Amino acid sequence: MFSGLNKFIKNILPKSLFYRALLIVAVPVLVLQLVITIVFFDSLWIKTTKGMTRALVNEMSTFLEIYNNENYDKEEIANLFSVYQDLNFKFIEDDNFQFSYNERWFSPIDRTLRRELKSRFDQNNFWFDTTNYKELIDIRIKYKNGYFKFLVPRDRVTTSSARIFALWITVPALIMIFISLIFLKNQTRPITNLARAAEKFGKGEQIEEFKPSGASEIRQAGYEFDKMRKRIVRHLNQRSEMLSGISHDLRTPLTRMKLQIAFIKDQELSDKLADDVNEMEKMLNEYLQFTKSSFQEKDEMFNLTDLLDDIINKYNKNNISKNLMPRVYYNGRKNLIKRCINNLIDNAIKYGNKINIELNKSNESLFIKVEDDGPGIPKDEYENVFKPFYKVNKGRADSKSSVGLGLSIASDIIRSHGGNIKLVKSSMNGLGVKIFLPV
Repeated sequence: MFSGLNKFIKNILPKSLFYRALLIVAVPVLVLQLVITIVFFDSLWIKTTKGMTRALVNEMSTFLEIYNNENYDKEEIANLFSVYQDLNFKFIEDDNFQFSYNERWFSPIDRTLRRELKSRFDQNNFWFDTTNYKELIDIRIKYKNGYFKFLVPRDRVTTSSARIFALWITVPALIMIFISLIFLKNQTRPITNLARAAEKFGKGEQIEEFKPSGASEIRQAGYEFDKMRKRIVRHLNQRSEMLSGISHDLRTPLTRMKLQIAFIKDQELSDKLADDVNEMEKMLNEYLQFTKSSFQEKDEMFNLTDLLDDIINKYNKNNISKNLMPRVYYNGRKNLIKRCINNLIDNAIKYGNKINIELNKSNESLFIKVEDDGPGIPKDEYENVFKPFYKVNKGRADSKSSVGLGLSIASDIIRSHGGNIKLVKSSMNGLGVKIFLPV
């Protein structure tokens, strides 16, 4: 039971740090204000209203008792109560004491007035209304062959201190919450900036000089992130320089080997050696392509539909079908996305006869699917084929033209954009590649 309650509370609580911190600040203030208001309302305002209402009803009851006494001058009594007790009234002859009654139980004034009148008069011998007049209360009490109509100022039964108290207790609370909003926004902004910078760096985007700010703990996290970012960038630059050197050093002996092979008289041996050299050269080129840093290319907004259309048209094959949503725009590295799609289509063409390419978009993601009708890949090999230089010897025919880097490069490109790539069985009983890119 407690685990279910705990889960329910977690679901209704805000997920953002800003709103959680605001909740921590605002809830105690609001609870304190609510408790103070309830205590004031119960102990002071209601009791004061009850006392003032009881005094008013007692005055009207006293007036009726004296007015009913034949030993006193009725006109003089009326003048005394009007001048000294501020009771404005008149007697109306009406044998039928019937008035429509509005039961306003939610009104404290009405409840208190009704309770006090019941304690002095019978239920059918009084009537009142607190809404007909803005500043007056209409009270009617049956008397012999008519009734007395009392028009009593509203401040005789209620006090204005409740409104003043409510104003004084509400305005400071709102001011405190507003100030808390400003301070909390300033405190959470550095965390948001750090998360945004980490997200951009994780996607391979170029980041300007990051300046940590905020509290000391947040600054420390920002400094550590900046140092880590610089180490990674330095490592990538060193790797690029090293690969450039390796490329230069290896291409020279490969070129000499090609020249020497050309002078071999044994044609069969020459062809075998040439195939080996070509395979080594292709492996070198694909390895350099795989390890090439994607940080050198900047993000740009481009039409993904047109890009896929151009890629498909360049293959000029009738066995490639497409279902592309029109005018889908994406902010990313265009050349890397193009290289990824080319690798997937090349694999599909190599192992299948029919190929289908789809592009769809939702509110949060882009979906690209490349399917073929080839032999497919065993399900337990789906994760392994994304490893560099990994080849599957069963299910899909191996080839010397492949070094096992096509899917590795595609996976590296998609994940550098913050997306995901996975393999499934296609609708044509071959291999299907699904790509998810965040919008």
